[in-house]
Amino acid sequence: MTNLDPASAARALGIFFGVAMPFFNIPLVRRIVKRRSSEDISLTWVIGVWVCIVGMVPASLVSSDPVLYIFGIVNAVFFSGVLLAVLYFHPLVRRSRSH
Repeated sequence: MTNLDPASAARALGIFFGVAMPFFNIPLVRRIVKRRSSEDISLTWVIGVWVCIVGMVPASLVSSDPVLYIFGIVNAVFFSGVLLAVLYFHPLVRRSRSH
């Protein structure tokens, strides 16, 4: 069995949790799709969070820190799914599409 030094262990845990955290967006998207509504989710919040996440991606892509690099990509992909689900099923957006 190989002993990891503390820095390597911290990096490995960071990568694991950096990839795992965005997967917690899946239940939210499933709930939105199942209910066919995202009325209870603020458009300002979801768009603001998405803009901030996308705004951080360039820094993630040039980072030498593998945790930030992987987290930036995975989080942007998964939260983009949240944004699309919220926009597609939000009554304010639906109303404007029907006019």
